Amino acid sequence: MTFSQELRVAADDIYQGIFEHPFVVGIGEGSLHKEAIIHYVKADFEYLNAFMNIYGIAIAKSSTREDMTYFYEKIGFILNSEIHPHHNLCRVAGVGYDELQGYPLPPTADHYVAHMKSVAQQGSSGELIAALLPCPWTYLEIGHYLKDKYQPAENHPFYEWITFYAKEDTATVTTELCERLDQWAQQVGEAEKQKAKLAFIKSCQLEYLFWEMAYNVEEWPFSLDGMGE
Repeated sequence: MTFSQELRVAADDIYQGIFEHPFVVGIGEGSLHKEAIIHYVKADFEYLNAFMNIYGIAIAKSSTREDMTYFYEKIGFILNSEIHPHHNLCRVAGVGYDELQGYPLPPTADHYVAHMKSVAQQGSSGELIAALLPCPWTYLEIGHYLKDKYQPAENHPFYEWITFYAKEDTATVTTELCERLDQWAQQVGEAEKQKAKLAFIKSCQLEYLFWEMAYNVEEWPFSLDGMGE
């Protein structure tokens, strides 16, 4: 069993919880309420900006042009491809994509970003990949789970969202990150692998909480307006 496979087994309860979360179920059933969709897109737009920042940290830590090119291309995937599921959600909610950009991260998403950035800045390359991996990996499995369970037709309101995350391009991102993590794991000791495992499990937990945050329209207890003034 590879290191990435070990991580997937360790996080299986979290993955199953994500599949059964009412936000994910709402996508599958086509019944997700507008407020949750809008809150999700607002948060995910900023989260993906942070994700690209962390790919930038990975570039800075890379020692070969091959690695630099790899992480650079992953930024392009987010910029040019991962906007499509957002557009699908915005059409369902009846709002323009531009209207949902530039909002502060809700508490859970803010914590998730802080976790990933801390690992990226202070941890090893393996820890960095492990912290990033649950995002594409859980979405890939969500896409396949929803496609298999609901078998959405093209008139399903979230057809584009589901099929985007179930397609080969999304699988490639996960596969390549797993391969890089496994190569790293073969060269380090058990203590380093345990650090990467902790980073991975925390990110899986926060993936679950991200859905919870969106579904419950989580906000800060007091307004952030006026910060810095």
